[in-house]
Amino acid sequence: MFTGTLTSMRRVALAQAALAPIAALISGMVAGVEAGLAVLYGALVALAVSAVLVWRERQSMQHPEWDQHRLFKLFIRAGIERLALLMALMAMGLGVLNLTPLPLLLGLLLAQLGWLRRGVWP
Repeated sequence: MFTGTLTSMRRVALAQAALAPIAALISGMVAGVEAGLAVLYGALVALAVSAVLVWRERQSMQHPEWDQHRLFKLFIRAGIERLALLMALMAMGLGVLNLTPLPLLLGLLLAQLGWLRRGVWP
């Protein structure tokens, strides 16, 4: 499932973590504090989703004895977990925290662009 990509996925997560405050500061200076917080939240949502992927990857790397069927089930489960986490965090940001939608989505998009550098869009 995940062979030899642990360091590159970890690098993407670290790049997303570094991008979050930078994007928040820039958008906060340009569009205001509320937009900066929304961008920060969007970037942190992307980081949380990537962290689930890194966690599942690390779990699969610790068990080389797992067969392809079990790894495929883990792959499907990781995808469902990531989607559920994304939907829950976005609903919380838009509904509970009442953040502005466009900056929130832009923060999410900017953080996801870190995957393009790696050449993979999970």
